[in-house]
Amino acid sequence: MKRSFHVVTVVGLILTLGACVAATPPVETIRFHNAASEPIAVGSIAISTIVDETDNRILEQRTYDAAVMQELQRVGFSDTGNAPDSSEYIARVTIEQSRITAGGRRSPVSVGVGGNTGSYGSGVGLGIGINLGGRPKDKIATELSVRIARRSNSDVIWEGRSSVEAKEGSPASQPGLAASKLAEALFRDFPGESGTTIKVK
Repeated sequence: MKRSFHVVTVVGLILTLGACVAATPPVETIRFHNAASEPIAVGSIAISTIVDETDNRILEQRTYDAAVMQELQRVGFSDTGNAPDSSEYIARVTIEQSRITAGGRRSPVSVGVGGNTGSYGSGVGLGIGINLGGRPKDKIATELSVRIARRSNSDVIWEGRSSVEAKEGSPASQPGLAASKLAEALFRDFPGESGTTIKVK
């Protein structure tokens, strides 16, 4: 009896997780570079962000930074670790969020920049994303921007941004999943086709 219950529970969990993945909205991405005429030579890199240590969302910013660094390493860059000032390149990471109401009104939600954090949740844990009140849920629009420049002369060699809109409280609106999805889409097929907007599912 216990065994049957266990199997049903596991199957139910798998179906639930599958539904969450299937419901994940696509990411819109665009990149800019001159790699066609001047190929990008990967090297050591450090991430630079403007973070207010008193901001209660600093952990979210670090989540995005970590996701970006993971993708940078995947495409061939190396992390300088505890010696960021020695890197050949600097990656400037910026996150912008806004709340979109059912009526289309958009209001800013700041992440890791010391501004007004609004009422958007802390991101700890996963929201269920089920609206029992009948009122359409607001959406959270998140945009990840990355600019890679040479440390020696500040020349930008690559930049891009990716964005996603997800219902507030849904898994896709949480920092962990959003950061991973946005970073993966941004660096897919690096350096990507310059100036072309693509959608990544």
